[in-house]
Amino acid sequence: MKRSRLIEALQARLAAHEADPAAAAPLAVLLDLLRDPASPTSVHDAAVGIDVHIADSLSGLEVPAVRAAGLIADLGAGGGLPGLVLAAALPRARVMMVESLNRKCAFIREAAAAMGLENVDVACVRAEEWQDGVGRCDVVTARALAALPVIYEYAAPLLRDGGSVVAWKGEVGEDEAADGAAAATVLGLEEDAPLAVRPFAGSERRTLRAARKIVPTPAMYPRRAGIATKRPLSVKNLR
Repeated sequence: MKRSRLIEALQARLAAHEADPAAAAPLAVLLDLLRDPASPTSVHDAAVGIDVHIADSLSGLEVPAVRAAGLIADLGAGGGLPGLVLAAALPRARVMMVESLNRKCAFIREAAAAMGLENVDVACVRAEEWQDGVGRCDVVTARALAALPVIYEYAAPLLRDGGSVVAWKGEVGEDEAADGAAAATVLGLEEDAPLAVRPFAGSERRTLRAARKIVPTPAMYPRRAGIATKRPLSVKNLR
């Protein structure tokens, strides 16, 4: 795809969310970087990435808490999605990319620098062990990370009172939804109704699952590294 057409396509995606079209330039740089077969993504074609990377990440702007956030933590940041996209679209927000793998942390740092983003920091640490973020975040995001109970356990301790966790999900089954609701209650969260989004053709089952922190999270959470995924909170084990 020619550069001019790429910029136009990105501006159209930004306009759909009433975001600054100036963000198209850094987003084009990100797509260029993701073309590298060694980059941490399975989608390297920019023409496809406009949708599955950029448009999908921008759908988070449909959640008012994301637009208003001063500090966003993107957990399991991987290839920088959605965090780098949100940082480009929300230049007044500070975005902390939380990622445990050194190779991916290095990619994110290099990408943020190449994109000219001065509002991005990287914490190369497991989400459960990021102590600097506890109680500070306005929004915690998670895309393609884990089941809802795991995401909630990672996110709840990081949120300030009234802060929100936003998870990018496909269709959520009844069991995961029930376990997520049970975990939210224990962790001090109140779930919003699922928000159906359609960032691109073929993504009809995409949803954003948000939950707001309404009471303090018990001090025992998050449990030590790895336990949230090995023994996720559920209806059964919370009885």
